[in-house]
Amino acid sequence: MADTSKPRKRRSRKAVAKPKPLRRITRAVRRVVLWSVAGVGGFVLVWTLLYALINPPTTAYMVSEGRRLGGVQHEWVPMDRIAPVMARAAVAAEDANFCLHWGLDVNAIRSAMERGRGGASTISQQVVKNVYLWHGRSWARKSIEALWTPVTEVFWSKRRILEIYLNVAEFDAGVFGVQAAAQHYFGVDAANLTATQAARLAAILPAPKERSASNPGQFTRNRAAQIISGAETIAADGRADCFQR
Repeated sequence: MADTSKPRKRRSRKAVAKPKPLRRITRAVRRVVLWSVAGVGGFVLVWTLLYALINPPTTAYMVSEGRRLGGVQHEWVPMDRIAPVMARAAVAAEDANFCLHWGLDVNAIRSAMERGRGGASTISQQVVKNVYLWHGRSWARKSIEALWTPVTEVFWSKRRILEIYLNVAEFDAGVFGVQAAAQHYFGVDAANLTATQAARLAAILPAPKERSASNPGQFTRNRAAQIISGAETIAADGRADCFQR
């Protein structure tokens, strides 16, 4: 009796063909990249949330300077124990639009690029650099800083950002934080700084190893006078509202 069953169709060679080696490698690399990005993103998020709640015990730069100098002066003080005029002076000196931007001051960056100079870093960017990254000029660090800063702005209040900034900023060789600086230069606590003392401390921030708050040169005196005026201005026009209580 003849076999009337239909012959089985051959499966297409294309259907059973295994992925080419290059395709398998591409998929594996893609998975590794995606998992790596997710891991780095999760790490950044957890570390950012952690310092929203606890104070950074130290920074990489403090550790480096401590090894070089045999120790550093540093004492953490909460924002409530820092003279309000000190907070306003720092903002007036370093980032007058601190309350108006989301971490990156686009207008300041554009202006700096047009001038072909730096100097557009906000207080938020400086905090990210000081707390999480390393010092020195490099595109790698600036790129990470630019990505990490908006994340910090999402999870930290402006008051918290400024509190950390004032507690980790360098004010002299081996002198970190406004409490140590107030004691070092004027023999007072950060809570008792006068407007002039606060302005002089803010004036030396860009070059703390080259300027003195207690024995200021003419440039520092002139800069301090400008900062006093600027601090009064941001207090009057509302640009200090985001960190004042």
